[in-house]
Amino acid sequence: MSGDVHAAVAARLQSADGRYTSARRRLVEVLAAAGQPLTVGDICRDSGLALSSVYRNLGVLEEAGIVHRLAGHDEFARFELAEELVGHHHHLACSSCGAMTDVRLPPDVEAELDRALSRLARKERFAIETHRLDVVGRCRTCASTGG
Repeated sequence: MSGDVHAAVAARLQSADGRYTSARRRLVEVLAAAGQPLTVGDICRDSGLALSSVYRNLGVLEEAGIVHRLAGHDEFARFELAEELVGHHHHLACSSCGAMTDVRLPPDVEAELDRALSRLARKERFAIETHRLDVVGRCRTCASTGG
């Protein structure tokens, strides 16, 4: 993981009167390494941190704009680092098992999506700040097992 991400997280926490503790650093490392949004259970398993510590520190990181909570396509919310830290991306969301995977569109496809969204925004008199796209379907595992 890039030291730039740690520096950016530390700066955001400092401006929000928060410290970059070892538990928060571990959460950031786990989320950065995952390549997809994680549930609290995933984070506990991968970080070795206690459930109460994960919830408490996710709250601090979310309030500081470091972590974003995503509504899962199952009963679990998922968490990921903010786009400003890891770059613009979208998600493939499995409607069967709830798994979410980060995907980056080719630049020409992203540009076409931006143009289409700009046309929609003009028509609706809406000022776009950014966009997030979740494509909902069935992951490879669920599609092959009929899940």
